[in-house]
Amino acid sequence: MKRFFLPLILVFFFSANLFKASAQYNFEKEKNQYVLKSMKLLQAVKEKGDYQPYVKAYEQIELNALGDALKTDQEIKAFWINTYNAFVQIFLTEDPSLFDDRGDFFKKDRIQIGQEKFSFDFIEHGIIRGSKIKLSMGFLKDPFAGDLEKKFRVENTDGRIHFALNCGAKSCPYIAIYSAVNLNAELDAIAQQFLKRTTTFNAKEGEVYVTTLFSWFKGDFSDEGGVIGFLHKYQVIPQNADPKVNYKEYDWTLDLGNYTVLSTNE
Repeated sequence: MKRFFLPLILVFFFSANLFKASAQYNFEKEKNQYVLKSMKLLQAVKEKGDYQPYVKAYEQIELNALGDALKTDQEIKAFWINTYNAFVQIFLTEDPSLFDDRGDFFKKDRIQIGQEKFSFDFIEHGIIRGSKIKLSMGFLKDPFAGDLEKKFRVENTDGRIHFALNCGAKSCPYIAIYSAVNLNAELDAIAQQFLKRTTTFNAKEGEVYVTTLFSWFKGDFSDEGGVIGFLHKYQVIPQNADPKVNYKEYDWTLDLGNYTVLSTNE
């Protein structure tokens, strides 16, 4: 009997910790199989495990089935944010020199999903931002979006996604694993975390220094009152403060492996 006692303890220990980790990322609550697949891919990348089986699974995805399964904006955002963040880490860890030409890195079709290859720009601006023209600061929608883009894109642009996407640079937000079932709370948590970490408020001078993401994508933040609206919402500055806004320089130094765990009330 004793010879089985230690193995049983070990099985219980690892099973309990696996459950704890899964609960942390809402694995057990997530009902959408494709969102769950994206969560597990990103978890494998984060934990420096064998992510290749998940990469291969992505190559076997049937795109029409994927499009039909991602029915809500929450499911679309969760799947594609996890996918974007995972593959940025994969490609730049395997070949950091790809970041030498950032324009090419983000524009090139390199992520194999089913029978198509997707670029990071297509995923970010075409799908997650709902066909926003990249250089329009979020004010113009692409009238020439293709059928594939229309099939996958969100209905409504959500400024919080800019605090969730990690492009591999030092000034990027930290990487979290997102679920569709709890996405709203998770995006609120990452927004508050990122803004508190990157914002400098000088009450005496009446000035605030914020991430330049607010400047690059102004239109995406307009529905929430712009910069000041976001800073008030996430309690980064006092509610009665209306400081002059300054934008910090973006640090494009390659900086991989920056992960965080989100704390939500759900």
